[in-house]
Amino acid sequence: MRNKLRAATALLGAALLAGTPQAIALTGAADHATGADAAFSSPVSAADPAYEVLVFSKTAGFRHSSIDDGITALRDLGAEHNFTVDATEDAGAFTGANLARYEAVVFLSTTGDVLNGAQQTAFEQYIQGGGGYVGIHAAADTEYDWPFYEGLAGALFHSHPAIQSATVKVEDRAHDATAHLGTSWQRTDEWYNYRSNPRTTARVLASLDESSYSGGNMSGDHPISWCKDYQGGRAFYTGGGHTDESYAEPAFRRHLLGGLRWAADRTQADCRPETGYQTLFDGSSTNGWKQAGPGGFTLADSTLTSYGGLGMLWYSAQEFKGDYSLKLDWKMAGDDNSGVFVGFPASDDPWSAVNNGYEIQIDATDVPERTTGAVYGYKSADIAARDAALNPPGEWNTYEIRVTGERLEVFLNGQKINDFTNTDPARSLAQGHIGIQNHGDGDDVSFRNVRIKHSGSTPGPRSGEVKGVNGKCLDVDGSQTADGTKIQLWTCSGSDAQKWTVADGTMRALGKCLDVSGGGSADGTRIQLWSCNGTGAQQWSPQADGSVRNPQTGKCLDASGGTWNDGTPVHLWSCHTGPNQKWTLP
Repeated sequence: MRNKLRAATALLGAALLAGTPQAIALTGAADHATGADAAFSSPVSAADPAYEVLVFSKTAGFRHSSIDDGITALRDLGAEHNFTVDATEDAGAFTGANLARYEAVVFLSTTGDVLNGAQQTAFEQYIQGGGGYVGIHAAADTEYDWPFYEGLAGALFHSHPAIQSATVKVEDRAHDATAHLGTSWQRTDEWYNYRSNPRTTARVLASLDESSYSGGNMSGDHPISWCKDYQGGRAFYTGGGHTDESYAEPAFRRHLLGGLRWAADRTQADCRPETGYQTLFDGSSTNGWKQAGPGGFTLADSTLTSYGGLGMLWYSAQEFKGDYSLKLDWKMAGDDNSGVFVGFPASDDPWSAVNNGYEIQIDATDVPERTTGAVYGYKSADIAARDAALNPPGEWNTYEIRVTGERLEVFLNGQKINDFTNTDPARSLAQGHIGIQNHGDGDDVSFRNVRIKHSGSTPGPRSGEVKGVNGKCLDVDGSQTADGTKIQLWTCSGSDAQKWTVADGTMRALGKCLDVSGGGSADGTRIQLWSCNGTGAQQWSPQADGSVRNPQTGKCLDASGGTWNDGTPVHLWSCHTGPNQKWTLP
């Protein structure tokens, strides 16, 4: 059932045909694509080994007219991408022997209780044996009394408003289901509310901006598509697909294909839950970063792509001390060369990072200690584990680089591939900067979504006043603690209402978090106090120019108006150079 064929070098020749998209100059404006069909530009880079998929669409409750369109779309995708589809509404297909034929099983807008006890057991054993699950739309309105299924699906249906257009915020642009999309996706569908939030158990790929439509009830954190590893198998879910028209949308069909490829183990991704990361590069600008050496990086579609060199783009705004987890997404165009540096001192000489830090290599075809996943020149990756986790050139990958004291662990698409301990007294992983390499002409490597999560002593929570324009303090109105309390400017007084703790990308006062109301992104969106929930609406990234950016929206914390008296509310606003967006943090 699991025909992996994951050796990267075997796929390299086909991947080289993918080519490299033309980029724009770093000084140009970043492209935040909002029309998904316009952003649809991510073909599968090499043919997948043939496989079989079971599409199950039995309904014991409401029946969606779009089921037939969904089956047709999946069959069309199969004809284009080397898999065959068996479609059935016969629950008798759920036997151990029959399920073993399939790399993935799609629950296409199933409703109600569709499997009996023996069939449920067979499906559980299929997943536990490494099988794949894809849930589409009303798959979340299925099997409410089967705890295994609720865990597999990630969340179950609660309610829905009328069909309407909404803004989908794309949180993960490395997964094959969402890599083709822009940072936001405007589309029309029936948008489910769910009984629970899957964020703590799954990697959220996309969520809804509840301020962009009516009827969302998930307090501003509204996942709509996610993936997870579950009891030995893989589970992908998307809330889209109610309307007949969905299955004719190229971007939605590509979304389904990516989820199916991942569930069928034809592409890899990091589907571990992720919260608490501070964004270092959010796609909108390179504030806080500096180029060392020749060459550089172009910025387009919220993506940095290397050119020329040998040089390095390094994060100069902060030196990292103690333990941390660094994550970033990367893609090679072909047989290219780059790397991620950690643990080096501040310097405008890229060779300082080479000589004083450590490089986690990105290179498809070099010798083991200098190829992808290696600590360059020191320790090869576990090649078998690396090949099993690696996507070929033309597809995105995710690194986690975890530093614990002098220990450096490398995870590729969620799988551990290297474990190295520094014993060189002249080097130390316990403190230093991070950077990404531009290796030379013709080495085209792209990066997205650079983020870091501190632990232990790095750099430790910092508490005190947050001062803004005219020396006034960021203040919780009336020292109230109710969710939704206004955040404002006020003459500094030393009160607890003005004592903020900055840690793990959040800003906290009175036990609650600084929050973008409803997870909105429009200029003027209210900033408020809210119970901490780990969402992007509560993530704040200090910038080198003194602004404080919300990475999810790319917009800044802003004191409204132009007089800035006591009581002036703060809100979200497009970033500029004005004094009302300059903040001094503790």
